[in-house]
Amino acid sequence: MFLTLFSSLFGAISSLGYFINTLFWLIPILICSFLKLIPIKIWQTFMSYLLDGCATFWISVNSVNQNLFSRTTFEATGLEGLSLKDWYLVISNHQSWVDILVLQRIFNHKIPFLKFFLKKELIWVPFIGLAWWALDFPFMHRYSKALLAKYPHLKGKDLENTRKACEKFTFKPVSIMNFVEGTRLTEQKRTRQGAQFQHLLKPKAGGMAFVLGAMGEQLHKLLDVTIHYPQGTPTYWEFVCGNVKHVQVHIKVLSIHELRNSDAFGPGYFDDHTQRVKFQRWLTELWEQKDQNLQLLLAEKPRDV
Repeated sequence: MFLTLFSSLFGAISSLGYFINTLFWLIPILICSFLKLIPIKIWQTFMSYLLDGCATFWISVNSVNQNLFSRTTFEATGLEGLSLKDWYLVISNHQSWVDILVLQRIFNHKIPFLKFFLKKELIWVPFIGLAWWALDFPFMHRYSKALLAKYPHLKGKDLENTRKACEKFTFKPVSIMNFVEGTRLTEQKRTRQGAQFQHLLKPKAGGMAFVLGAMGEQLHKLLDVTIHYPQGTPTYWEFVCGNVKHVQVHIKVLSIHELRNSDAFGPGYFDDHTQRVKFQRWLTELWEQKDQNLQLLLAEKPRDV
């Protein structure tokens, strides 16, 4: 009883710390966001680096919070050779909202600040949409099949518009994050999909293909991340209360240039059914290997740190 109350107190203090830290950094980020509206390219580039610096410090303070209250041990392999000066596409399995905190913690100061592709409508979210734009989160321009059927001349325009929006990354290193399963893992979702994998959901190739198509040759490396919680998938509250003792993260680095030269990465994903099948097969095989790795990790004796 006493330990439960003690851990709940830690969780409340830790959550308050996350809130205060986010509020603290949101203010300069919003100020810099408005300043970035000044249409001078060299000025906007400078502000982009300054904004990424703010976001990096935000993660660093969150890491201090985790060290003080969560007291989780992070075991990461495959971080060797990563650089803040390179361009990455990061894919990972997705089990909990804690995954995002884990990824930010592991990759902070190792690769450029993680960014997500967002729907273009989200740019109109008050204040936050402006912050996302200022932080160079790429906004997707996607047209529905119904709209394309009605206006065939729009075919390919969504990818072209998004590609133009990503031109700034030609000179500024970036890390694009994509959860290819599309949603967090639950046993119900896994069963509904036919339980092809023991510890994963089926990967969806469309989002990843869109990123690769929009970013062109700008992305250099693919980071295939496997996150494992030896004590079971945690909730955010369990994490901040210090009940997650150990997290294992395994990173496999692949050359996107080599992948592009392979049969699976040929051009025309959205127009060529055969190419879509090849790419989906390659991604499914990657996920099968990840599932096997998770099974091996699960077979290990859980660490109670």
